[in-house]
Amino acid sequence: MSAALQAREVADGKHITIHINDPIGSDLDVIGNNEYIGWYVRRPEDADSIDWISEFDKPLIMSEFGGDALFGYHGDPLTRWTEEYQENLYEHQIVMLKRISFLRGMTPWILKDFRSPRRVLPRFQDYFNRKGLVSDHGEKKKAFFVLQKFYLELQSFHPPK
Repeated sequence: MSAALQAREVADGKHITIHINDPIGSDLDVIGNNEYIGWYVRRPEDADSIDWISEFDKPLIMSEFGGDALFGYHGDPLTRWTEEYQENLYEHQIVMLKRISFLRGMTPWILKDFRSPRRVLPRFQDYFNRKGLVSDHGEKKKAFFVLQKFYLELQSFHPPK
């Protein structure tokens, strides 16, 4: 079953809580959520102070998160479309994701850049979705290594049997 779950944001100054409270949640086995904090909403560092709660005793899978970067385009961590911006975004996402007690899985959007006729911004998109951790030519972007490090750390805490 697929559903767009409602989530409500509550802010008390500097602290933000995202509250998953969609009525369909009680009928689901797993809750999936797409979020793009630092790309479509807010700044990457805002993720550090965002907490997630749910009305339901269900596992959460963060089914999409990330932001765009053009491979080889460099600048400071606050300049959109740079590998440094995407790298910074992933670093802050991981801080937030680690604090979600009911998170049981996640997948970045997306592993590899791909053609997309709706992505028309000249120079940066040129008809490609650039949210990949790997360019359309197979080159690993800086954010790839941030996520790789996170997965290796997870593996050291929970080694395969």
